[in-house]
Amino acid sequence: MTISRRTYWVAGLAAVTLVAIPAAATAGTAHPAAGSTGTAAARAATTAYTPVDAYYAPAEGKSGAALKAALHDIVKNQSKISYDAVWNALKVTDQDPANPNNVILVYSGRSQSKSTNGGGANDWNREHVWAKSHGDFGTATGPGTDLHHLRPEDVTVNSTRGNKDFDRGGSPVAEAPGSYTDADSFEPRNAVKGDVARMLLYMAVRYDGGDGFADLEMNDRVNNGSAPATGRISVLKEWNRLDPPDAFEKRRNQVIFDTYQHNRNPFIDHPEWVDSIW
Repeated sequence: MTISRRTYWVAGLAAVTLVAIPAAATAGTAHPAAGSTGTAAARAATTAYTPVDAYYAPAEGKSGAALKAALHDIVKNQSKISYDAVWNALKVTDQDPANPNNVILVYSGRSQSKSTNGGGANDWNREHVWAKSHGDFGTATGPGTDLHHLRPEDVTVNSTRGNKDFDRGGSPVAEAPGSYTDADSFEPRNAVKGDVARMLLYMAVRYDGGDGFADLEMNDRVNNGSAPATGRISVLKEWNRLDPPDAFEKRRNQVIFDTYQHNRNPFIDHPEWVDSIW
């Protein structure tokens, strides 16, 4: 299937990356999330004026493997929440800008009541964009509860996606207009293709074999099964270029930083770093 949208991130890049963003710009004064394991100092730091460039200062001038390592050292400093706490966090991070009582479902694009979370038909549940079986981390605090790749999604659509890797093509997915799937891959709707790519790439940078978890890596395959790998990187790189970060994605990144984990997804702030590393 050919992607119809051909917008690129380059034109707005300077405006995105050079502006100093107050840490409380979108969520008010930062408060630690329930179950947070971050230090008091780390939480207090989020209430200060935090320029994005200063956050990434240790990565300045680097590329390739050196950039990936520097970003890991930056984003690994985070607070963590429990899997139960993810429910309420998603009601904040993925709130519908047009209706504060609803969340936006990531693949379906549907605006749905926050109160309809659960496991029943037409409920929404917690989708692990990096499938939790890819590295066998389950719902353990850490990769299993990391908000940078957890999104609300319709229960049936979540089941259809399962633990498939990401690629182009397949048959239309019921209840997820613009999404496609086949036996070994899933293609999300155009509006979140870049979002999906940047979430996966964040995970590959954040989890590198420390913290007692597997070293998550990207490859150019599908059918990765339980291996700590996700593909297809060539397609994800294209999606990152074709679907640049939008206001919803940027706000989400900021809220996670301000209120919950106090770390950022670097590929939302600097989408050009994807091509530098991979």
